[in-house]
Amino acid sequence: MRIGVFTSGGDAPGMNACIRAVVRSALAAGHEVAGISRGYSGLLAEDFLRSEDGGRRMTLRSVSDIARRGGTILHTSRSQEFRTEAGLRKAADILRKHEIDALIPIGGDGTFRGAAALARFWDGRIVGCPGTIDNDLLGTDYTIGFATAVQTAVDAVDKLRDTADAHERMFLVEVMGRHCGSIALFCAIASGAEIAAIPETPTRTDEIVRLLHEFVQRRKTSVMMIVAEGDEQGGAVELQRQLQELGCPYETRVLALGHLQRGGSPVFSDRILASRLGDFAVRAVLEGRTGVMAGEIGGRLVLTPFEETYAAHRQVDPEDMRLLQIMAT
Repeated sequence: MRIGVFTSGGDAPGMNACIRAVVRSALAAGHEVAGISRGYSGLLAEDFLRSEDGGRRMTLRSVSDIARRGGTILHTSRSQEFRTEAGLRKAADILRKHEIDALIPIGGDGTFRGAAALARFWDGRIVGCPGTIDNDLLGTDYTIGFATAVQTAVDAVDKLRDTADAHERMFLVEVMGRHCGSIALFCAIASGAEIAAIPETPTRTDEIVRLLHEFVQRRKTSVMMIVAEGDEQGGAVELQRQLQELGCPYETRVLALGHLQRGGSPVFSDRILASRLGDFAVRAVLEGRTGVMAGEIGGRLVLTPFEETYAAHRQVDPEDMRLLQIMAT
């Protein structure tokens, strides 16, 4: 069997570890792996990764020492052409041309929407791995890259706290998360931040200002507020403006971490998760499964149909919200 592997959408730390697991597990089982560069865009361009001997098959050497590296050796992109029926038919023809029997896409909801659409025109097997820092997919407790993104944000907030204390300021730190506040919430708990603004809960600026005045009365010299980019109030800059209009008692500064959260060497938990899911995806393909994502829930490896992984926005755990409130106040 020839298995194609690619990464698509936003990059996430741990994608390389997942690629490595797919390649080594498939080769150990006696199958071939074709690395497709630049996701669906590269598939349409027939852009296959070349091995050290110039061939189009990935080897053990192709993935040597890549688990510790951020980014993705297969590169990634987004493709407008692939979203059309003509693009999907073209992709299916290319897969048949190169005798690819199965695909293992590594990415987020856009990647899996594309995989589900491709399945209408191609009868090969498709099993995906959740590679996205947002942790917004259903069917897995955590996505590949989430833990590293949180660690990156926590490191930044720890450093900002020193400056906030020195100048007696409030910092609003914006992290990624258009629809899911997991990064913001986990970062807030781990870094000891006082406030988190996330898409899943209403952000009441008047109540925040009241809380800030309480902090002043308690002689609290610094405040850290973590803001998910998808917060309904419009992000950290807009929240800063609203807080100032309502009489925020602290001098405020804004820092948007942006794409910084996607980079860096993956933490150990992302490397392990990526390795487990990459190997599990290969085993699922060899067992004849298709149209599903490999995930881990409660320590168990599970398969979830693509459509269910993005059917609804993931909700944060109310217990984590309660914990943040207790720790902050």
